[in-house]
Amino acid sequence: MITALMALNAEVVPTDSFFGQLMTRIDSWTQLGPVSFLISVVTGLLIVLVGKILIMWVSRILKRALGRSKKINNLMARFILQLVNIIGWIFLIIAFLQHLGLDMGPVLAGLGITGVILGFAFQETIGNLLSGVMIVINAPFRIGDFIDSGSFSGTVTDMDMVCVTLSTPDNKKITMSNKLVWGSPIVNYSNIERRRVELSVSVAYGSDVQLVKDTVRKILSGYEEILPEPVPVVEVNKLSASSVDFVVRPWTKPADYWKVYWRFQGEICDRLAEVGLTVPFNQLDLHIIDQPAST
Repeated sequence: MITALMALNAEVVPTDSFFGQLMTRIDSWTQLGPVSFLISVVTGLLIVLVGKILIMWVSRILKRALGRSKKINNLMARFILQLVNIIGWIFLIIAFLQHLGLDMGPVLAGLGITGVILGFAFQETIGNLLSGVMIVINAPFRIGDFIDSGSFSGTVTDMDMVCVTLSTPDNKKITMSNKLVWGSPIVNYSNIERRRVELSVSVAYGSDVQLVKDTVRKILSGYEEILPEPVPVVEVNKLSASSVDFVVRPWTKPADYWKVYWRFQGEICDRLAEVGLTVPFNQLDLHIIDQPAST
């Protein structure tokens, strides 16, 4: 019965095609005894097992070598290991099919046309892969860095050949495609030695400008997180409709940015009030002019 089905399939599927070869090979297995068939299966499984062990061994050695390199970061190392693992399994599958008696030459030759078709079908995936390669080569960030990419911000927790995973300060998990990350401006806040804190102070018109500067500088001098160099900038930035606006720009380590920002915002009003300065709010002055009565 099985032989008849194989003969029927052979008439439908050309014998020089991959599936034709597969059907012919299955037909030949039906002619083997149980012992020969079992030996063929066991041998194929041994090829897969040995290949898997070999891939793991090569990956382990490569991981150690990449770990000792000072030019390759963890992100690049993980990407290279994933790529080597995928290539290894492709060769292992080809070897396994070759063991089954299938001629892989026509199959590999046909991959050119198939690759073009798959390229159109999976162009987004291929774009993510190539973008991942560019990210790995240029290394704009590492695992653990806090970055801005497009409209998203977070700590990089993982990256593979398709996507980058961010963890936001409020514990949200954001998964972005490599193409989207590479196609947007990337701001890395962790891969720097110091960061400038952007602060602003507004006081009412008529306030003593020098007193405001001295008060702000005195506040900043009590912050251990603020670096002595560069010297913090405290200057008049803008004359608004209801206030005189000062720009305050101290420098700190990236990890201390928000600590300085929140502490300053929390105490600036009280410290200004201590020296008689007030923080204004939007207001409208209405002047009423008496007009002489007409006769």
